Amino acid sequence: MSIHELFPYLRVKNAGKAIEFYTRAFGVTEKYRLTEPSGRIGHCELDFGGTLVMLSEEYPELGFVGPQTIGGTSMSIHLHVDDCDAAIRRAVAEGAQVIREPSDAFYGERSGTVRDPFGHEWMIGHSIEDVTPEEMQRRYDALMQGDGSKAC
Repeated sequence: MSIHELFPYLRVKNAGKAIEFYTRAFGVTEKYRLTEPSGRIGHCELDFGGTLVMLSEEYPELGFVGPQTIGGTSMSIHLHVDDCDAAIRRAVAEGAQVIREPSDAFYGERSGTVRDPFGHEWMIGHSIEDVTPEEMQRRYDALMQGDGSKAC
């Protein structure tokens, strides 16, 4: 088996509003959507700067539900940008909620986390330092030993 591509596929209540949010908050481009006569969006493809994210309305009759229906999410999407602070401010201005304020991390990234109005969590970050896997492990070990001063 050869893997050719991998696409996150988001299920949301009110897909039209979600598409508007992602377009405004993250500056994505809608490639196309498939809409039922009832108005329910069965499929949409969003271009996140060359990375495709698929999205649809919930289909509870098929067991396809989103975070709002299940009361949370068990995953997050990592969005790597030029300036995480600005990206988070923009997302919040469009209705996202800050879950974790931006901060510098031991693995060489400045990042924070927001929850969009549809329940999906986005880790938004930018690189601040090139860190080798060995150095990351050393810093992680120090962090896990409770000595955060050794983590950087």
